[in-house]
Amino acid sequence: MNTADTVVVSAPAKLALELRVTGVRDDGYHLVNAEMVSLEWADTLTITPGGHGITADGPFAAGMPLDHTNLVAKALQLAGREAAVHIHKALPHGGGLGGGSSDAAAVLRWAGWTDVEGAAVLGADVSYCLVGGRARVTGIGELVEPLLPRDYEITLVVPPVHVSTPEVYQVWDELGGPRGAANDLEPAALIVEPSLVRWRDRIREVTGMRPTLAGSGGTWWLRGHFPALEGALPEATVVLTRTDRPR
Repeated sequence: MNTADTVVVSAPAKLALELRVTGVRDDGYHLVNAEMVSLEWADTLTITPGGHGITADGPFAAGMPLDHTNLVAKALQLAGREAAVHIHKALPHGGGLGGGSSDAAAVLRWAGWTDVEGAAVLGADVSYCLVGGRARVTGIGELVEPLLPRDYEITLVVPPVHVSTPEVYQVWDELGGPRGAANDLEPAALIVEPSLVRWRDRIREVTGMRPTLAGSGGTWWLRGHFPALEGALPEATVVLTRTDRPR
């Protein structure tokens, strides 16, 4: 292992500004039509070629698997590369921000992987995270059409909850495919994790605006900066960020 070859890469959060579920394939995968953006808030990966193993630190590192089930390990296997990877985990698990997918995509970019659709074998969000920036995402997530970038200020509120994406899709099916204001998965996520309703209402009380759920849940977001939320919601992680450019 040559530490002189070590590189540091960023794995930005992804945010669906709008998410529509348009159908279900015969194999059970859900079809989507979403406008997604990358955010400046990101994990940081330190990659040392020739090494082995995954390590992690950071505010959301606790409980993260560091074995072959981690998407970083799967990305290395897919790309046919060996490396030691240390993840500074700034992004939450189950927060609807694609943290694990973005970590995997960062490894694929480092490895020179360019097959965007093929990256979806690791997970539906990995294809988008490989491209980044602002994009229209369709299919099960593997079809990514870059769009002109736009600069948005974003406030994220991450409560201390974890939401299971498979459970949200299952409930969405059971409900008959409801639509949300900007996110079709929001009605199902509120059933899977009812405490999200309380967080939504607290955010609205402070800002006077109704937040939107990020993806399958865990994080509420508002367009614009709302610093007052930092002091008003001490139990949550409040992040003031903005959209990022393609990698």
